[in-house]
Amino acid sequence: NVVQALFNTGLLGALLLTIVGSIAWQLVASAFPRAILANPLTYVLLRICLLFESTGICSGAWVLAEIHKRLAGFQRDEVYIGTAE
Repeated sequence: NVVQALFNTGLLGALLLTIVGSIAWQLVASAFPRAILANPLTYVLLRICLLFESTGICSGAWVLAEIHKRLAGFQRDEVYIGTAE
């Protein structure tokens, strides 16, 4: 049964957990905005996040692409198809 095979992968549970985990903090912040914003730790975490974002390291696609390039041994196009001449 295809449906049972999908359930056995655990993918649906992971998806549900991801959705609930990502929205939980948004619901808490919307219910208690003054308590969240008045917390000094919030300001510190925000500044740390903005620092990471300004470095570009949060662009996960670039990091994953570099790792994949090194693992797979990709080379420049010229190696595979030659130059334009």
